Amino acid sequence: MRSIIHVDMDAFFAAVEVRDNPSLKGKPLIIGALPTERGVVSTCSYEARRYGVRSAMPISQAYRLCPDGIYMHPSMHKYVEASALVRKVWDDYTDLIEYVSIDEGYLDVTGSLALFGSAMSMGMEIKEKVKAVSGLTCSVGVGYNMMSAKLASEEKKPDGFCEIKNAKQLKEIIIDKSVRALYGVGPQTAAELQKVGITTVRDIYQQRDIVLQVFGNYGQHILDLVDGIDHRKVAASSKTQSISKEITFQQDTEDLEYMKDILRVLAKELSYQIIQEGKYTNTITLKVTFTGMRRITRQKKGPDIQLSRDIYNVVESLLESIDISPIRLVGISLSGFSDGKSNQVSLFETSTPGIDKRLSEAYNGLQGRYGMDALKTASELGAEQRINNTER
Repeated sequence: MRSIIHVDMDAFFAAVEVRDNPSLKGKPLIIGALPTERGVVSTCSYEARRYGVRSAMPISQAYRLCPDGIYMHPSMHKYVEASALVRKVWDDYTDLIEYVSIDEGYLDVTGSLALFGSAMSMGMEIKEKVKAVSGLTCSVGVGYNMMSAKLASEEKKPDGFCEIKNAKQLKEIIIDKSVRALYGVGPQTAAELQKVGITTVRDIYQQRDIVLQVFGNYGQHILDLVDGIDHRKVAASSKTQSISKEITFQQDTEDLEYMKDILRVLAKELSYQIIQEGKYTNTITLKVTFTGMRRITRQKKGPDIQLSRDIYNVVESLLESIDISPIRLVGISLSGFSDGKSNQVSLFETSTPGIDKRLSEAYNGLQGRYGMDALKTASELGAEQRINNTER
């Protein structure tokens, strides 16, 4: 039997903001777009959730539910820094880590039991160390497979700890929960189950034959889940495949220069993230959503790059290659990551490779030590000022 730990930071973005500004503690804090903008909620504090505010909710709806909330734009550089501290703690316990997102991950500690003791003791240590190094709380679940660990971490949020040792305990916890509690059962499957009178896990237990009749082979998968069977393995080899950042405009725009300003800032934020993680990228993707929700992507592969101007130069050329009509959203995605030991290009357009390398290293070092705002080009500074006066 495996031992899996699931760690989920509590209201991560909001918690970082409260940590850095204690006057926000206890207040309904919504991170995402501002009420005057078009966008969605990235995350929110638990105080805001009491009003019904949830992640991915349109900001207009959040404002109707919580008009007295405090609305803020994300500070991604702070969240990336906090995430790096948290992940260093996880790394002490196992190499088998699947990073689900910036604030969530699975750890297979089966091979670490002889060194650290029980999975429960490791989970408790992780909670304590995460709080010590980051000033943030997390919810930790310990299970015998990935589903049980995930359910355990959700059981006593926030700042919770729970262990599910076997299928019997799992059944006791989920029996009266919605079918959505099961891994992989999304809104569409839940709606199909509801058509035949099944809304809870208990209903599935009592109507197993109907589930098989309606869903066939997938029905058997659902039955395996309610029986506590989950054969997934922690995909430690599947490191982050891509990272992206995007912005939705308040009003659709055809202003090419304004879109370039947006892309400069997004490129800077993404550059800072991969610098912090020691990564280089060789694949840049521009994402565009037009009025009417028509979406396109344009991609370019090349040498390993890391710095914001290099990333921006690529997406600028991609943007200029499309026919501009009213645009609702632009974004950048980075993939094709490496350690960048070969095939690098420099931000600095000089003719001396040694100078290129030293200048690039100095740029990286300053950002790594003092943050993403340590250096700003004139174009980045101008773009940020214009955006802060309008969209952001």
